[in-house]
Amino acid sequence: MTGIIVMKTQGAGMPAPEHETVDPAKVVSGGPVNTTTWNHWTGENDRLYCGIWECEPGKVAMTYEEWEFCHFIEGEAVLTSDEGESWTLKAGDGFIIPAGFKGTWETVKKIRKHYVILLPQA
Repeated sequence: MTGIIVMKTQGAGMPAPEHETVDPAKVVSGGPVNTTTWNHWTGENDRLYCGIWECEPGKVAMTYEEWEFCHFIEGEAVLTSDEGESWTLKAGDGFIIPAGFKGTWETVKKIRKHYVILLPQA
């Protein structure tokens, strides 16, 4: 690859959306929790993913085996670790969720974010 990858947030140039409903067993409150993903690029032997993700309000339990960089385009969420540390994140915020993080993700206002995910080596 020698060019750049433009991640459009709307209109022409966006990949087809992938709609999902979070596994009900992971939903802590709200729900069903619906998400939409526009995966713009996959590389590094299917270990690196980049795109845009959107989530409706609700609270879900999560366990990260991957590293993820997020940048909120819109919305608000509260991430809370199993140890009780909490972060309120809003539009404009960027953050990294490290592999091994366990806790909850509560979408307070509909989220739209850029993401870069690096899966662990097999």
